[in-house]
Amino acid sequence: MRTHSSDLLLTALAPAIWGSTYIVTTQFLPGFPPMTVAMLRALPAGLLLLIVVRRLPEGIWWFRVFVLGALNFSIFWSMLFVAAYRLPGGVAATVAAVQPLIVVFLAAVLLSSTVRLLSVVAALVGIGGVALLVSTPEAVLDPVGVAAGIAGAASMALGTVLTRKWQPSVSLLTVTAWQLTSGGLLLVPLALLVEPSVPLPTVDNLLGLIWLGLIGAAMTYILWFRGVARLESTVASSLLFLSPGTAVLLGWMFLDQTLTLLQVGGVCLVLGSIWLGQHDPRRAGRLSELNLQHQGEGQ
Repeated sequence: MRTHSSDLLLTALAPAIWGSTYIVTTQFLPGFPPMTVAMLRALPAGLLLLIVVRRLPEGIWWFRVFVLGALNFSIFWSMLFVAAYRLPGGVAATVAAVQPLIVVFLAAVLLSSTVRLLSVVAALVGIGGVALLVSTPEAVLDPVGVAAGIAGAASMALGTVLTRKWQPSVSLLTVTAWQLTSGGLLLVPLALLVEPSVPLPTVDNLLGLIWLGLIGAAMTYILWFRGVARLESTVASSLLFLSPGTAVLLGWMFLDQTLTLLQVGGVCLVLGSIWLGQHDPRRAGRLSELNLQHQGEGQ
C-alpha cells in the first residue's frame, strides 16, 4: 500500500506542475507562436536527455516512438498552446478536463479494462469541479480555442493509454528522451511553415522556455510515464484534474484573480473526483492480498 501511495504522489507532481503552463505561457511568452513554443519546449529537452541516455529505438519502436511523440507532445502541446492563447487559462483547463473521461473508454477498448461506473462518475465530478473553478465573468468561450482544447485532450488520452499498452524494456529516462525528441522533430516543419518568425527572445522568454522544457517537460514526463506504467490508466488520468486546480490557484496568487465561494466548491469537487478515481474496493483487495503474500514470503 505504501508503494501505491508513493506512486500516486510522484505521479501527481507532474499534472500539478503542468498547471503552471498557463501562467508561464501568458506572462513569460506573450506573442510567441503556439506551435513554436511547443517545439522549443520538447526538442531541446529531448535532445539533452538523448545525449545522456545515448540509446536509440530499435525495430518497431521507431514507429511507436513517433506515434507516442505525436500524441503526447506534438498534437497535445500545439493544441494546448492554441487553447492557452485563445482562452483564459481556467477555461482552457476546463476543456482539457474531458481527458480522464476519454481515457476510461479508450482503456476499455485498447486495454480490455472494465468501464467502472465509479470512474465515469469521478471524471464527471472532476469536470464539474473544474467548471466551477473557472466560473468567472472573464470565462469567454472562443470556438477555435475550445476545439483545440478538446483535440489536445483526446490526443493525450490516446497517448496515455498507448503508453500503458506499449512498454519497452528501457529506462524511464530513455522513454522520455525518445518521445520528447520525436515529438519536437514532428513540430519543426509545422512551426516553420505555418507560423511567423519567433521574436528576439528576452531574459523572461528564456526563463519561461527553460521552465517549460526542463521542469515542465523533461522532469515531469519522467514522473508521468513512471506513473502510467505502474498505475491503471484511469487512476493516473484522474490526477490530471490537479492541473486546472493549480492553474487557478496560481492565477489567484500571482495575477490578483479572485477566488469565489463557487471556485472553492470547485476545488472540493476536484479533490473529491481524484479520491473517487483512486477508490476501487477490488483494487484495494488485490493490494491487500499482495501485501499478505509478501509478508508470508518474508517469514
